[in-house]
Amino acid sequence: MARRLDVTGADGVRLAAWDFTNGTAPRSGPGVLLLHGLMGHAAHWAPAISRLTGRTRTVALDQRGHGHSERPPGGVFTREAYVADAAAAVEQLGLGPATLIGHSMGALTAWQLAAERPDLVRALVICDMRASALGAASQREWQDWFRRWPTPFPSLDAVRRWFGEDDPWVERPNPARGAFFAEVMAQHPDGWRPVFDPAHMLTSRETWVHDAHWDSLAEVRCPTLVVRGLDGELGRAEAQEMVRVLPHGSYAEIPDAGHLLHYSHPSAWHTATTPFLTGLLTP
Repeated sequence: MARRLDVTGADGVRLAAWDFTNGTAPRSGPGVLLLHGLMGHAAHWAPAISRLTGRTRTVALDQRGHGHSERPPGGVFTREAYVADAAAAVEQLGLGPATLIGHSMGALTAWQLAAERPDLVRALVICDMRASALGAASQREWQDWFRRWPTPFPSLDAVRRWFGEDDPWVERPNPARGAFFAEVMAQHPDGWRPVFDPAHMLTSRETWVHDAHWDSLAEVRCPTLVVRGLDGELGRAEAQEMVRVLPHGSYAEIPDAGHLLHYSHPSAWHTATTPFLTGLLTP
C-alpha cells in the first residue's frame, strides 16, 4: 500500500505524492521520482515498479490536475509550472539527486527539470515521448477526440469497453488501454466521469505540441535512457536521434508494447530498464 505524502507545488498548488518504498530500502535520502503522462496518475506506475521498491526510495507524483492533486485556480498548466512542481517534490521530499522516470508528458517534464536543475537529477529515463513538434493538427485531433467521449459512462465495464475496443483510435482490442482509463474515472450521480477536466488536459498539451524540445534535451548532462514501445508514439529513428543528441544517452525498446509500455508490459519494461538502472539506485 502506497503512503501519501503532501507537496506544495508552484503557486501553492497542493500535490499528492505516493511513497511506494518497501522492504529494506531506506526511507530517506536520494531516490526515484516517477512522473506519469497526460491523463494518468501515480498508481499507473505500480505494476512496473514493484521490483524497484525494495531497492531504493520510490515516489510517484500525481501531477497538477491529475489523480488526487489539486486543479490549480485559474487553470495554470504551463510547462514552467509542471517543471517547478517536480522540482518541489524532489526538494521537499529530500529525493535529490533523484533518478527521474517519466512517461510521455511526464518524461518531457523530467528532462526539462534535468536540463534546468542538474543539481536535483542524477539520472533520467524517458518513456515514449517525442522531442519533435506535433503541430496544430495534432491538437485539433485531440479536441475532436475528447468531444467523442460518451460521458458519462454507465459503468466501469463501459469505460473499459470504449477505450479498449470502441474508441475510433483503437486499431485492435487493447484491454490494457481500457484498464488504464478505468483507473482515472470517478463515480458521479449520473455515471462515471474522468477525475481530470478534459479542458485542462488540452491546455496542458497546448504548451508542448507546437514546439520542438531538442534544445532542452541537449542540455541534459546526466545518464539518460530513451525507451520506446515498438508500437508506441515515438518512432525508432527519432528515438535514436534523441540518444545521439543526449550527451550520455542510451536506448532500449520493448517489443509488442505501445504507448502505455510501462503499464501494459511491466515485466518487459523492467527488463528493458534494469541494465541502465543497475548501479544507479541506492542499495
